[in-house]
Amino acid sequence: MSEKRIVVIGGGMAAARLVEGLVARGLGPQTTVLAEEQHAPYNRILLSAVLEGTHRPGALALREKQWYADRGVDLRLNSLVVDIHRDTKTVELADRTTVPYDAVVLATGAIPTLPPIRGVVRMDGSLDPRVQAFRSLDDCARLLDTLHDHPRSAVIVGGGLLGLQVARALAVRGIETEIVEGHDHLLSSQVDASAGKVLKRSMAKLGTQVYLGARATRLTDEGLKLDNGYTLETDLVVLTAGGRPRANLARRAELTVNRGIVVDDQLRSIDDPDVYAIGDCAEHDGNVTGFVSPAWEQAGVLADVLAGKDASYQGHRVVARLRATDLDVCVLGSPEDEAGEVVEIANPIKGTHRKLVVRDGRIVAGALVGDLSRVGLITQAFDRQTVLGEHEAGQLLLPEPSRSPRPELPDDAEVCACAGVSAGRIRACRSLEDVRETTRATTGCGGCASTVRQLLATRPSGSQLSATQLSLEGTT
Repeated sequence: MSEKRIVVIGGGMAAARLVEGLVARGLGPQTTVLAEEQHAPYNRILLSAVLEGTHRPGALALREKQWYADRGVDLRLNSLVVDIHRDTKTVELADRTTVPYDAVVLATGAIPTLPPIRGVVRMDGSLDPRVQAFRSLDDCARLLDTLHDHPRSAVIVGGGLLGLQVARALAVRGIETEIVEGHDHLLSSQVDASAGKVLKRSMAKLGTQVYLGARATRLTDEGLKLDNGYTLETDLVVLTAGGRPRANLARRAELTVNRGIVVDDQLRSIDDPDVYAIGDCAEHDGNVTGFVSPAWEQAGVLADVLAGKDASYQGHRVVARLRATDLDVCVLGSPEDEAGEVVEIANPIKGTHRKLVVRDGRIVAGALVGDLSRVGLITQAFDRQTVLGEHEAGQLLLPEPSRSPRPELPDDAEVCACAGVSAGRIRACRSLEDVRETTRATTGCGGCASTVRQLLATRPSGSQLSATQLSLEGTT
């Protein structure tokens, strides 16, 4: 085992989490990371915060380059892998150099889907100058550069989580924003039509017009033409309309690929015992994931497997948070797919919609829009599959009484779904930097940041932290 050479292809959040696990198990000096981007692995979920101006780009780094070097990890940036040669057990780079492996891990993530809009791509193959993708730190930097030209308006193509975040970030900067969504409501993959209507109304109050059931068909000098006859005059078009698993290397290596790279319970390719896949590019039990918490769960399992331990991945309950100013959304599991009794409370005027799907007394899915005051307790019950009393699900959806203090989260309540961190572990930390370093909470979707600050501020008497210590690292 001490001679095992591990090569990780990819430099995203799944790869970073796997490397942390390998380092913790003493396998750092045997690990090589081939990252295509020029940046050390960073938190992609907080790119919209950089666009909004609340985080510096440098604050997104999950670990500095020196961290990898100090632990013997060979981190190679700007390294594009073009082939995996399974017969010789080598990985080939674009410069034709090769890297030998005993185990190779594909953590290549997903690639954005380019919608079929005529005029977006020019005759020479480049994008129209008005068009920007938004998936990487370099994409974010290019989009920020365009803001120096003081665009007055922007159209976001795609009404999913990323689209709403980008729309809010640009609106916060004073740009008139519009969203074009092909489905009949926003967040169609996560919430139902009722919640989608609440979201649309909330976006309108925040100054963003939403066009539903419409598809962009052509970009002209006049603007972006829709299939409903509208033409949206715009200075900027941002593409956020989904992505698909990046599995081209697996296909070239003749590995089984359906939607993603098909893996077993040990995250191993079903075709080769020395090839593994995790994160957005992997398909386990017929499922692919686009969220960080399952990817990190997979990374922990695979770190054990590569260390020779008995471990298996059995799926993971997903908790997704939307991070955007004045817009609160949390989705538990797949509320539109799970069967069960539905408990639902909505107030469209106030902009709130809360729904839980309960089966056998347990929360199996849910969607919370506009009021996350009890998200910690709901997430805990969902994650632990707690059996609720007859009226308890409905009570969890009621807002907190304005004059009542929030119930204190027990130490075993999960606060960070991305990293699986409990309230007790947060209370044991002395600062936000300590939280980030020792638990990795707040380094995923960022949705737990406010709860983490509250837990640190309410530590036992004599150990409260200063306002400086409680300010999120990287914010301005």
